[in-house]
This record gives sequence, structure tokens and C-alpha cells, in this order.
Amino acid sequence: MRTESARFRSFRFPGFPLQLRMESRTRTAAGVRFWVLLSFASRLAGLKDDGGGWFRETDFRLEDEGRCNLDVLDASELSHQQFLDRYAFSRPLVLRGLTENSKFRLLCSRSSLLTEFGSRRVKLSTANTHSYRKDTLYFFGDNNFTEWQSLFQQYEPPPYVLPHSSGAYSFGIAGAGTGVPFHWHGPGFSEVIYGRKRWFLYPPERQPHFHPNRTTLSWLTETYPHLPEDEAPLECTIRPGEVLFFPDRWWHATLNLDTSVFISTFLG
Repeated sequence: MRTESARFRSFRFPGFPLQLRMESRTRTAAGVRFWVLLSFASRLAGLKDDGGGWFRETDFRLEDEGRCNLDVLDASELSHQQFLDRYAFSRPLVLRGLTENSKFRLLCSRSSLLTEFGSRRVKLSTANTHSYRKDTLYFFGDNNFTEWQSLFQQYEPPPYVLPHSSGAYSFGIAGAGTGVPFHWHGPGFSEVIYGRKRWFLYPPERQPHFHPNRTTLSWLTETYPHLPEDEAPLECTIRPGEVLFFPDRWWHATLNLDTSVFISTFLG
């Protein structure tokens, strides 16, 4: 796969709202060396079966999942109307069993993606509302999304919707230790396909203390331990089969604890 840098531009393919995101971990003089991207060599020997081939036992990973102080519910315990009344406009939550994406999960294994899309050329863009040093790169815009439609038509999005909204997908593959610093946008759902993703959230009226050019991992190690209890975030680590909902304009940052594959549904 060949990659090129590109300036960020908002994009939606007509009839197929979609963003794809890939995150980088290190930079080199030649450009950016990606922790995980679709590549020509799969090197599958020794990979863990339950990780979709995305990480080995010896790979770097973060063990601390932190606490979870969000409501965590089985989807069978919450009707759509209860979701609207209790959470949709006021607070985040984690839902289990909300979607059935076993087929999509198989298609997102490393070997499957390499077989189907490993030779595709993509352009990577930078986009982070509050950062000027762009250490996270997005597969977003300026790409032929019809080439990826066979994959994304297999994804079952969360069935809960907000009035007068439609969904746009954001798909990502990221290495352990990567993530997006604090930012906010409209409401949405985030589902982990492989790996683990740790979330930190604040309501709109409580802007978190963070440096716009520092990573989530540096914030976690340098700022988080010294926060007074009344300034601590809501947080939770989500795993495959779990979906996190974040309301409109809530501040949030993410940290991938493993090499992770994930997809979000933004409601706009």
C-alpha cells in the first residue's frame, strides 16, 4: 500500500456516508512510519487468534484499563425510548449486545483486509480540532470509497437513532499507545472490533485540562494522576462486543490499549 499525505477536507460520499481513520505512532525522516496499516507483507506467524491477527503476544500493549464509572447495560435492558429519555441528550453509557457484527469482525481480520484491500492506494489526512502537531492521521476524504463499500455494507450499526439524524461511519486501525486527544463534536456511537480502547469524557461545560500538542498517553501519565477527585473524568475501557455512546458536544479523548480495530457512527 502506498500512502500520501493530504490536507484535511470534510468529505461524504453521496449515498454512502463514511470516514475511515488510521492512526500513526511514530515519525521518521522519510515521513510517517505507521504502527499498523494495510501492508504487502502479513507476517501472520505467531499472531493471536482472538486478536484477528493484529497483534502478537510480544507486542507492546497497555495493561491498565482504569476504572469504569459509566453506566454499563445489556441492550436488552434498555428500550429505544428509555435510551432517548435517560441518555441520548445527557450522559454517555456503554451497551453490550447492541449489535451483531461477527461477520464484519471476520472481514476486519488482518489477513482478510490484506487479501481484499492490501494493494489499494490511500491518502492520509490530518484532523484534530485542538492540536497543531498532527500525530494522528486519518484515512478520510480524497479516497474512492466505492472500493470499500463491500466491507462497510456488512457492518450493522447501532439501532438506536436520534430524531432527525443520520449516521456517518469512521473506521480505524491503531497501535497500542495511540489515541485522539481531547476534542468534541456531535453525538455518536463507537464500537471496538478488535483490541481495547480506553475512553475519557467530560460534559460540555467542563473543559478538561490538557495540552493541545500532547498525546492522550502523556496526559494519562502526567496530568491524570494529579487531578482532584472533582476534576476526574468519566471513563471506561470498551472491548469487542461493546458500544459506547457519547452525547453531543461532550469532551472526549481515547487511548488504544492494544493494536485495535474500531468503527464509530457519528449522528448528524
